[in-house]
Amino acid sequence: MQVQFGVLGPVVAWDGAGDAIALKGPRHRAVLARLIIARRRVVPVFRLVEDLWTDPPADAVGAVRTFVAALRRALEPERPPRAPARLLLTEGPGYALRAEPGAVDAWRFEQAVAATATLPPKEVFARLEEALGWWRGPAYAEFADQPWVRAERSRLAELRLHAVERQAEARLGLGLAAEAVPDLDAHVAEHPWREDAWRLLALALYRTGRQGDALAVLRRARTLLVEQLGVDPGPGLRGLEADILGHAAHLAPAPGPGGAAGRVWAQTAAAYDRTVPSGARVRLESTVGLLRNLAVTGGSGLQAARRHRVAAVAAAEELGDAELTARVIGVYDVPAIWTRVDDPEQAAQVVAAAERTLTALPPGGHEAARARLLATIALESRGPLPQARRAGRTPSARGPQAARQAEEIARRLDDAALLAFALNAVFMQTFHRAGLAPRRDEIGVELVALSARHGLATSEVLGHLIRLQARSALADFPGADHHATAADRLAERHELPLVGVFTQWYAALRTAATGPAAAAEAEAAYRNAAARLDGAGMPGLEHGLLPLALLCLRVQHAQPAQAEEHTDWGPYEPWARPLALLAQDRRSEAAAALRKVPDPPHDLLFEALWCLTAQAAIAVGDRQTMERAYIQLTPAAAELAGAGSGLLTLGPVSKHLSDLATALRRPR
Repeated sequence: MQVQFGVLGPVVAWDGAGDAIALKGPRHRAVLARLIIARRRVVPVFRLVEDLWTDPPADAVGAVRTFVAALRRALEPERPPRAPARLLLTEGPGYALRAEPGAVDAWRFEQAVAATATLPPKEVFARLEEALGWWRGPAYAEFADQPWVRAERSRLAELRLHAVERQAEARLGLGLAAEAVPDLDAHVAEHPWREDAWRLLALALYRTGRQGDALAVLRRARTLLVEQLGVDPGPGLRGLEADILGHAAHLAPAPGPGGAAGRVWAQTAAAYDRTVPSGARVRLESTVGLLRNLAVTGGSGLQAARRHRVAAVAAAEELGDAELTARVIGVYDVPAIWTRVDDPEQAAQVVAAAERTLTALPPGGHEAARARLLATIALESRGPLPQARRAGRTPSARGPQAARQAEEIARRLDDAALLAFALNAVFMQTFHRAGLAPRRDEIGVELVALSARHGLATSEVLGHLIRLQARSALADFPGADHHATAADRLAERHELPLVGVFTQWYAALRTAATGPAAAAEAEAAYRNAAARLDGAGMPGLEHGLLPLALLCLRVQHAQPAQAEEHTDWGPYEPWARPLALLAQDRRSEAAAALRKVPDPPHDLLFEALWCLTAQAAIAVGDRQTMERAYIQLTPAAAELAGAGSGLLTLGPVSKHLSDLATALRRPR
């Protein structure tokens, strides 16, 4: 598999699986760096000696050969002895690294920047966002003081600065002037001699309604250039100042999709920033409201929303105002469909803050705030919460209690939005045993009707996804199809991209449930769905899910598990490992692993993991585990194992119960 090289930061190499390759000492990395700089051309041995040592030792040539030999072993570990090298070649008087054009991050970066010359702003921004993310520090970081790297470092640094400014220009072209200001402000502070950066910053400020700030920036640039360099600003800065003073029409954002919305956003944000004092408490509530909207975009937006949400809650608590803290915590009513917490420690912090705030609220009144705090506790109490354990209270006891209390208050207050939030919490606490798909379907029915009546779009989507899961568990695929279509339609109308992740996984499950003839098609569908998870911002969902889905597909069709030794099962490893060992004919190890398997967590995959455990127990003759599996799975006899997740299935639970009954010699 192709080796990748990184020089946009410390010099590194990665194998085809993305793992770092051990490159030994600094002179080994220096040889590699020097060959990368040569861009596939031959570097004579004498040149390498001169570059590596100021005062070369007597055996310098031999040392270089030793370094090259070690690099070859690291870069091509599976090359047979005496077979010719394919990557680091000996040619004539020296060596050449024949890396592919896309194998070096610096080369890819250069190509990406060049490609943006003819692209529209949206594609420019996206491509440069990705390319700038490849930088891990200054280029060739550990060789900054070496003469042989100086010119290349300077060239790459200049190219990076150009890319930053090109991306800022694309932002302005998309009507995102307010978002461009902070980055440009930092950019000119670090690189004050770049006139184009000053021009872009002033233009961004002008487009956000900050004409005075824009002119001040231009005057600051002029003062700096005159006093420090003794030169006047160039025509770009002079022309922009004249255009701003004359309110030139061409300075307005170009018309296009989102242009008007972008201008309104920028002007409103600027007005808010000017009008509301920086220390005002209302800013915290406004911030969390924005974070709520940011979360439903998925990807980096969801991750940023989670991170800043905790900071906002902490800031509210520092002010000592329980009512404000309750509002800051409670306004983040982001719908939740997945039952495993992405960040348990962060969830524990939110739960602890909500519990403290409940206690601190003055008695009497504040019922809606209490309900939102209780719903938050129930939603964030999915999975093991360290804070709850330290307090001597199990999450399974507190979560359902909090959900019930939130629902009671919401119904008493007749508050539709609050009830939708509470029903989401109730849904998250309906996994204490198997066979509860009908109950979850009832919640979904009410949530869809309630949300449609009151225009609660995100809650209506949640209701359809809950019903999609429940109807899948009950093998009602026409019904599940209806809810998948409804969820996709709402998601498109209200710009909710995360919904497509779940409906694509459902489509793969739907294919897997059609029978053995579709196994290959189902595997391909699962792999495509897994690719959709990459960067979706839900690590609690993505890690290990694809291997688990493929394992369930194999077990469903009575095929052995994946036998690859290095399969990353993620959090599902305890339940997958016995079957993987059985596939390798390691029966005694499988039996030992099965004895260590914990009970599955009470979540959307509860029945699926019990079915995997049951099949492993049958294979090794573990009667005690078979008995436990039979008892746990019996309430779900009418459901499809795992299909309640909307992600995967092992076929009818009744089939697994029948297998257990046969192995236990029970009457069916």
